[in-house]
Amino acid sequence: MGYKDKMATTSWGELKKSLRASVNEHNYTNWIAPLELLSLREGVATMAAPSGYVGTYVQRHFEDEILRALTAIDPAVRRIDFTVTPRAPREEAPASAPAMAEKATAESGTESQAQAGADTLTSGVSSAAPRSTSSDALSMQDRMLQPAPLDPHYTFDSFVVGKPNELAHAAARRVASGGEVEFNPLFLYGGVGLGKTHLMHAIAHELKASQPHLNVVYLSAEQFMYRFVQALREKRMMDFKSLFRTVDVLMVDDVQFIAGKDSTQEEFFHTFNALVDHNKQIIISGDCAPNEIKNLPVRISSRLSSGLVVDLHPTDYELRLGILQSKVAAFRLKHPELEVADGVLEFLAHRISTNVRVLEGALTRLFAFASLVGREITLELTQDCLSDVLRASERKITIEEIQRRVAEHYNIRLSDMIGPKRVRSFARPRQIAMYLCKKLTSRSLPEIGRRFGGRDHTTVMHGVKRIEELMNQDAQIADDLELLRRALEA
Repeated sequence: MGYKDKMATTSWGELKKSLRASVNEHNYTNWIAPLELLSLREGVATMAAPSGYVGTYVQRHFEDEILRALTAIDPAVRRIDFTVTPRAPREEAPASAPAMAEKATAESGTESQAQAGADTLTSGVSSAAPRSTSSDALSMQDRMLQPAPLDPHYTFDSFVVGKPNELAHAAARRVASGGEVEFNPLFLYGGVGLGKTHLMHAIAHELKASQPHLNVVYLSAEQFMYRFVQALREKRMMDFKSLFRTVDVLMVDDVQFIAGKDSTQEEFFHTFNALVDHNKQIIISGDCAPNEIKNLPVRISSRLSSGLVVDLHPTDYELRLGILQSKVAAFRLKHPELEVADGVLEFLAHRISTNVRVLEGALTRLFAFASLVGREITLELTQDCLSDVLRASERKITIEEIQRRVAEHYNIRLSDMIGPKRVRSFARPRQIAMYLCKKLTSRSLPEIGRRFGGRDHTTVMHGVKRIEELMNQDAQIADDLELLRRALEA
C-alpha cells in the first residue's frame, strides 16, 4: 500500500464517524463499520467487505452516502468496488455454542443432511456478484444466498380462484403489492396440495418484478434449520443473524417442521420479533393453524397468530373443474391438436378430490398418453390410463363418520342423534345424516336404518325426501349440506 493509500485509509476512519450520523446505529454497526478502504485511484474507491453479501447490500443501499463522504478525500471519486476479505480472526462463539451446535445437529439429523439442505435458497436479492470476489473467501452468507429460481409456473396468473381459496388469494395479493405492512405475519395454512406454496411463490414473483430493490428471502423451515445448524458449527452466528434480520420480506414455508426443535425455533422466534419490530413483512405457511401445531411453544404460536391467519379450505367441485379447464387451455397453446371429449373434465373433478397436485398430475399423464398414441382424450381412455389414480382416490366414507360429523356440526350428542327422541333439534340433524349416508355411501336403506337405532328403511326414505325438499326452500340447510359434504370428501 502506497503513501497515498495509507493517507486515504486513515481519513476513511474519520469519515466513518460522520457516516454514523447519516445512517442509524443499526445500519452503521452491521454495514458501514465492517468496511475498510483499501485504495482510492482514478475515481474508483476499492473497499474490503467481510462477505460478498455485505458488499452487494452496501452498494445497493448506502453507495450514495459513502461516495459523498469520500469526496472529502478525492473529489473525483465516482464509483465503489468491493473485494471480499474474510474476517480474521472469526468471531468467538459463546461458551455454550458447541453444546448448542451438538443439540441442533441432533435435531436436524446428520451433518451430510444439513449440508445437503443448505444447497438451495430462493432469494429476491440480486444475483449480481460484487465486482471483485475471491471464490475461496466466500463467507457463509454468500453460500446461503446462491440463488435458486422460483417455480416459474407458480404465479398469480396461473392460480385458479374459487370460494375455498378466495380469501387467501386476496390476502396474498395485498401483501404482494408491497405497500404498507397491514398484517404481520400473513399465515397461510391448509392441507397438502391446496395452493399454499403456489401463493408463496406468486408473492415472491410479484415483489421481485414490481420492487426489485427489496431483499426478499423465500425458504422452507427445513432450510432455515439447516442454515442455523451450519452457522453454529462454523461459529458464524453473527453472519446468520445479520442475514436473516436485515431482509425486507421473509417467507418461510412449512413452519411446522421446526416445532419441537428447541434451538431452531428459539432462533426463529428472535428473528421473527426483530423483523416485526422493524416493520418488515413476514409470510409463513403451515399445514394447520398456529395454535394447532404440535410441540410449538405457546409464546411462538401466539406470535404467529398475531397477524392475519387464513385457511385454504379443501377444494370443491367447481374449483377443481376450473383448475382442469385452466390447465387444458394452457396445454392447448402448445398443442392445439389436443381434443378432450365432453364430460372428461367433469369426471376427473368429481372423482379426484384429494388434492390439486394429484389432480394436475393425473391430467399431465393423460396429456402425455394421448399425445403419444395420437388419440382423443375420451372417458374410456381416461379410465384406462388413470385406473390406478382413480382407485387410490376413492375415499370410503363410512356411516359412522357421517354421523359423527353431523353431530359435531349441530353440537348435539351422537347418542341423541341416533336415539329415539323426535324433538326437532335432534330429528333434523338425523335426517341430514341419513341423506348424506344415502348420497355418499353405497349402503342400502335397510342398513342405514339399522345404524340409526334400528329404524325401518321407510323412515330413511322419508328423511331423505324431506331434506331434498328443504334444500330448495331453506338456504341454511343447503349451506350446511354443502359444508358437511366438503368436509367429508376432503
